[in-house]
Amino acid sequence: MTFTLYMVRHGQTILNSYNRLQGWCDSPLTQKGVNDAKSAGKHLADIKFDKAYHSDTTRAMRTCHFILENNQHSQDIVPSELKNFREQSFGYFEGNDATQTWLMVGALHGCRTYNDILEKYNLGKTRDLLHETDPFKDAENDEQYWARINAGFEHLRKNTADGQKVLLVSHSITIRSIVDHFAPDLGADKLGPKNGAVTKLTVTDDDVKVEYYNHYLDSETY
Repeated sequence: MTFTLYMVRHGQTILNSYNRLQGWCDSPLTQKGVNDAKSAGKHLADIKFDKAYHSDTTRAMRTCHFILENNQHSQDIVPSELKNFREQSFGYFEGNDATQTWLMVGALHGCRTYNDILEKYNLGKTRDLLHETDPFKDAENDEQYWARINAGFEHLRKNTADGQKVLLVSHSITIRSIVDHFAPDLGADKLGPKNGAVTKLTVTDDDVKVEYYNHYLDSETY
């Protein structure tokens, strides 16, 4: 069994524009965010989706709505909520200034920024360090994070037929982590997806192949 999964990062939000951590918390799309979503819809306008999903955040739900609204074949699809593909939880640090938070998390490890931590360690380690620094231990560690992501892929496998095309609106670090896990050569550990960017996956019974990552330009293939 093989199906195609088009993962799209939601459009820009108010918290995105202020460089604040936004995982399980939510904020509205900005006007740029609405435009991001419509741009993704334009890029995917000719794809005939069989199903559509979004995480349980308003930003993902609205982005999904704009994408389907601009699609030539799938306007009658009613998207479903799939919590497994929400962003990672930042726990106590939800809504905090991102630069300040990662300085706090990395300071004891010789790192001053999120990219410093990534360069020294990896995406999984950033989750573990954040969990350790969280005074309430509510931020997801890497094991907790992948347990729900893997369960999400199993849900898709059980509910998707061979050859189908599926839209999934998700989040930056979630898309980035999936790509880094299955196609580390694409450099997702160095660069996250743009708001409204499309990442295409081919999913089989026991594997995930990344066809492309972070496409958002009109000149790119979709």
